[in-house]
Amino acid sequence: MASKQTDQERCVLVLQGGGALGAYQGGVFEALEHAGHDPEWVAGISIGAINAALIAGNPPERRIERLRTFWDRASARVPFPAPFAEGWGRRIFNEAAAGIVAMTGIPGFFTPRAVPPWLSLPGSPEATSLYDTAPLRETLLELVDFDLLNTGPMRFSVGAVNVLSGNFTYFDNRERLIGPEHVMASGALPPGFPAVMIDGEPYWDGGIVSNTPLQYVLDMREGTGPLLVFQVDLFSARGMMPRTLAEAAQREKDIRFSSRTRLTTDLQKRLETMASAASRLAARLPENLKDDPDLAALIGEARDYPVTILHLINRSEDYESQGKDYEFSRTTIEDHWNSGRRDVEHSFASPRWKQRNLPESGIVTLDLA
Repeated sequence: MASKQTDQERCVLVLQGGGALGAYQGGVFEALEHAGHDPEWVAGISIGAINAALIAGNPPERRIERLRTFWDRASARVPFPAPFAEGWGRRIFNEAAAGIVAMTGIPGFFTPRAVPPWLSLPGSPEATSLYDTAPLRETLLELVDFDLLNTGPMRFSVGAVNVLSGNFTYFDNRERLIGPEHVMASGALPPGFPAVMIDGEPYWDGGIVSNTPLQYVLDMREGTGPLLVFQVDLFSARGMMPRTLAEAAQREKDIRFSSRTRLTTDLQKRLETMASAASRLAARLPENLKDDPDLAALIGEARDYPVTILHLINRSEDYESQGKDYEFSRTTIEDHWNSGRRDVEHSFASPRWKQRNLPESGIVTLDLA
């Protein structure tokens, strides 16, 4: 498989949230590893945070094995193959599989509450969520070496939302010790999952505010060298006009959780253009104005390093429904994984990737799949 990464580029893996769709990221990582792209930094939201922990919390030779173990367990509730590959028969199978998961939970991930929330003590985790995520903590402790995650060379960042303030927070192993609770907080999507307490504060899923950590990566980079960012999205912002109520619900979910990744990159490019214009203007100003703090602030928005973003997006299938993010059947999980691997292989085979040159500055976005 052809690949191209310059020696100067630092590789960053950015993983969006999306529940069962996260198996796509496993396939992406498998293909990236096969092509020799070992990330120096992995950042994730929700299921992307779990995948990120499985990557950063294991040595290179065990990462794919650990990802496979997690996703095999997650799909163990509906392990039998779908009787239909596509069409309405496949959609009915997927909706039934999603219903089974909603009623019975996922092994090693979450289980339904024994007592309904409306019969529980107000203010308790049982009263504010439908499922218990204690099994996920045990799974993370088993499959993730948190000592390695905290002391190893790979940077690790996951985002969550403070329930009380509504502010977005990142838990970064360059700033604090990371434990399973930080990963769980990033994926605590209400009302399904309970808030996770960290330092006396409750946290929910970061996807409530932003379903991608791309902006954090661009703002909090280390050093000034060029970046090669693999942005792996699980929801596509683009889609068809819905024909049914179920399709309308699915389309709404796609738009809400796509987090407008292209809006982030477009905004960064506009800032770069303005900063470059300010720099050119500064060269023409008299000396007594060149030290103006407002001018310095504008010039400061310019990046002194180039960023290349390879955008990999999980595309919806015709047979998927609004429950696709909790449809954990073995057949669908394997489909997502294989789709992620194929998209990387297709992107690396593109002439635009093979012939790309390191940009001198600014952001270049490639969507080749």
